[in-house]
Amino acid sequence: MTVFTSPHTDRELVGRDARIRPVTELASRLRKELEGDVLFDEASRGRYSTDASIYQVTPFGVVIPRHQRDLALAVDIARDAGVPVLPRGGGTSQCGQTVGEALVIDVSRSLNGVIEFDPDARTVVVEPGIVLDHLNAWLKPHGLWYPVDVSTSAQCTLGGMAGNNSCGSRSIHYGNMVHNVLGVDVLMADGGEARFGFVDELTAGSRESRIAEAVRRIAEREQQRIREHYPKLTRRVAGYNLDIFDCQNPLPYDSDGRANLAHLLIGSEGSLAVTQRITLKLSPLPEHKVLGVVNFPTFYQAMDMTQHIVTLAPTAVELVDRTMIELALENPSFRPVIETALIGRPDAVLLVEFAGPDREALIRDLARLNELMGELGLPGSVVDMAEAKSQKALWDVRKAGLNIMMSMKGNGKPVSFIEDCAVPLEHLAAYTDRLTEVFHRHGTEGTWYAHASVGTLHVRPILDMRSGGAEKMRAIAEEAAALVREYKGAYSGEHGDGICRGEWVAWQFGDAINDAFREVKGLFDPDNLMNPGKIVDTPKMDDNRLFRFPTEYQTIPLTPVLDWSPWNVTRDPLTGEQSAPGTGVDTTGGLASAVEMCNNNGHCRKFDAGTMCPSYRITRDEKHLTRGRANTLRLVLSGQLGREGLAGDEVKEALDLCVSCKGCKRDCPTGVDMARIKIEARAARVARDGVALRERLVADLPRMAPTLKRLAPITRLVDGLPWLARPLKRYLGLAEARELPLVTDNYLARASSLQTQASSSQGDAAGGKTELPEVVLFVDTFNNYMEGTNAEAAHRVLEAAGYRVILSRGADKRPLCCGRTYLSAGQVDRARAEAERTLATLMPYVERGAAVVGLEPSCLLTMRDEFLGYGLGEPARKLAEACLLFEEFLVREQEAGRLALALKPLPQPKALLHGHCHQKAFDALRPVEKVLSWIPGLEVETINSSCCGMAGSFGYEREHYEASIQMAEAALLPAVRSAGEALIVADGTSCRHQIKDGTEREAEHVVQLLSRALA
Repeated sequence: MTVFTSPHTDRELVGRDARIRPVTELASRLRKELEGDVLFDEASRGRYSTDASIYQVTPFGVVIPRHQRDLALAVDIARDAGVPVLPRGGGTSQCGQTVGEALVIDVSRSLNGVIEFDPDARTVVVEPGIVLDHLNAWLKPHGLWYPVDVSTSAQCTLGGMAGNNSCGSRSIHYGNMVHNVLGVDVLMADGGEARFGFVDELTAGSRESRIAEAVRRIAEREQQRIREHYPKLTRRVAGYNLDIFDCQNPLPYDSDGRANLAHLLIGSEGSLAVTQRITLKLSPLPEHKVLGVVNFPTFYQAMDMTQHIVTLAPTAVELVDRTMIELALENPSFRPVIETALIGRPDAVLLVEFAGPDREALIRDLARLNELMGELGLPGSVVDMAEAKSQKALWDVRKAGLNIMMSMKGNGKPVSFIEDCAVPLEHLAAYTDRLTEVFHRHGTEGTWYAHASVGTLHVRPILDMRSGGAEKMRAIAEEAAALVREYKGAYSGEHGDGICRGEWVAWQFGDAINDAFREVKGLFDPDNLMNPGKIVDTPKMDDNRLFRFPTEYQTIPLTPVLDWSPWNVTRDPLTGEQSAPGTGVDTTGGLASAVEMCNNNGHCRKFDAGTMCPSYRITRDEKHLTRGRANTLRLVLSGQLGREGLAGDEVKEALDLCVSCKGCKRDCPTGVDMARIKIEARAARVARDGVALRERLVADLPRMAPTLKRLAPITRLVDGLPWLARPLKRYLGLAEARELPLVTDNYLARASSLQTQASSSQGDAAGGKTELPEVVLFVDTFNNYMEGTNAEAAHRVLEAAGYRVILSRGADKRPLCCGRTYLSAGQVDRARAEAERTLATLMPYVERGAAVVGLEPSCLLTMRDEFLGYGLGEPARKLAEACLLFEEFLVREQEAGRLALALKPLPQPKALLHGHCHQKAFDALRPVEKVLSWIPGLEVETINSSCCGMAGSFGYEREHYEASIQMAEAALLPAVRSAGEALIVADGTSCRHQIKDGTEREAEHVVQLLSRALA
């Protein structure tokens, strides 16, 4: 057997040529014997070469097992080939635990079930791939939850949490992962199965019993050193938990002091065995919660007073520092939430939570907190939040803390390597103060947030890892380690060891205990095939060969078609000032830097709410995930993948199911805008291959619409003759099940009297006056030629509200167009030309203060978004500020006291609302809900849906039809089918078509309801 040892140990690395044949044979056997996916192509291996750390190590291949038999077979086949295995869940590890030269086994897609549940005993047995939020949603009806509530709960798996010994915001009350695990079923390195639990329950003479006895002997031999070197803190997760046998352990893992061998595997990072199932200890759901947000004028005060706040027995005390506050205020999703928690401009805030069965007692706890802060010299510093919805919103901002921090543009990023050091609370203020001085000595600043309650603060110095960052990282780590030792803290307090802290295990525990760890590793994994290079025999944290961005990193030369300069900046870590880009790193004009905004934290893997990411929701495939796409693009732009740049097949395949929903633009806390990046990729493909017939037909729809109107009878005839329609649709690449949209109207043309008014108002633009306030109604292609009644209804409502409506055409007398159809076809030059034509027509009204109001979200919001990427300067910015969706305009006018709109009840008492993806991306769905609430007696329910799946032409394309329907069936179509007699409301043209095709129900634009409700 040829053993492929880790290249990061002291042993010889087998040459690449020697590996090719065995790895090829490995892939062949895996494909033959497994039912799950086996991925050995370069792009897939590249997507799994990273996690949320700064490291990148390409695996030999990837297996996605379909069931437990696949998992066992994969381990057996890899062992026979001498190839290491690396189990992986959500891939959200921040220290490099889930990257390595190994066969990666991704358990998140299929091994995610609940196996056993005992509500009386409060235990549950789960597979390792289940996501924490999914488990807690499953447990909620039973009044129970798994309380290790980490910030990545929407995407992290229980197997990964066990591997890292995760902790969470409420560990001060519930403990860490190791305190809440009762047993673990595993596959050993030799293929055998084992179940580890309480040592006194192990069968005498069994394999598990023999291992337990061997580990006990090691622990007893090193008992004195364990007592001396293991930090006396709850938050210490480094090494192996050899202290499980120490009856004098001040932090017992089980309440009755019984030794549990499963706890040895918790925090082992997959280096001992592969997890099959985990038995978890559950807790009752808190009946009530209250939150006090304490505002501090200085960061030091926040740290110093934490030790006093914890005496009130809160369930959580979480820090948000000034940097995170400012970044949250810049995010449209977080700004309204964080503003409610602030008193003036605090330098830091602490989120102090109390939970329990008695709400009145919790209110008294809040009062005690207020009293305490007054006694400490900060009276009136607490914002009380007793309402559950506002608490959840603020906790969501805190949970997004890491990604908010990573939203800084430019090469300098907050880097994870000392972020989880834990110190006793009495030293917390001094530690943070002195560590800040360390940062300043090295010319940088740190960002602070997280678990003040247990002395673990996530701190990330801002470093440019492509320009001197590695040297600073090493120097800062050494000085931080000295401080941790001085304050008797733990160097690794939450996120594990991995690569960035693995070498510090020996420093923390000493050589003798480190040798004991190596003995434990040998008991479980004598051939070093279980995630080698973790915990023991680890690489150096600053080994340049392992970095995702090595010092020689440089992008391929590329001239983008859009303006990416806002991303092509450098930021002074101390002052925050931005300057011109650095030297020769990003040669794509900022496009690569925009791609690199993805920090791999996997927030896009969520399923619970929001839009992102519809293609991943139906495939659960890393390739069709925002993170997977970003990694593909990063590898391509850096010359590590493919030879054709953005025009290559790797990019085309990764973006194939991207519906340009812009969900990532809003839901991704770092603002990765994959829809905009896709425009670049499509343009590159078109520049090389030209535009196909189907894409030309879509792109030219606005220009062809008048002709298509005349041909409507023929189109209707063709659709009614299947023997003719099917071959025609096949030829054009269209889905046979779709009816072709008909161009049957031309609202601007038939509203001739209004057109005369519009012409005279264009004369007004030169300086004329009007008594009524003006508003420009932007009538897009779809609501002009296909559903002109919507434009007509909007016109009627605006006039009834007291506005003079302007319907403008371009100087060439053609209707204005946002150019989105050209963008979807990669014809950016033609889209830019439409933007220039639109700007020339609308700017006189904009300069005069008129709003530009649109009905179709994708069209109107193109002027707010894509127009800014054409390099059209100040006019584009002004137009973007003037552009409002119909409902946004009404809400703005109503809040300003300028709207006079009398409405009457409708016959239907209820409306079911589906939000267009772009409405959600621009936080424009709430105005829709508010406007509908103005209709007397109308109950409005918003469907918790992602993308409808139509996405313009996407749902019409033959190869995408099934994916389109799956996206709709995830939530939207079932909700519509069960809506009864309720009105169905959707502003998006594509959304309405999808609803009609999938349910035979007619959905309406909001303007239709308002028009019928006019008093």
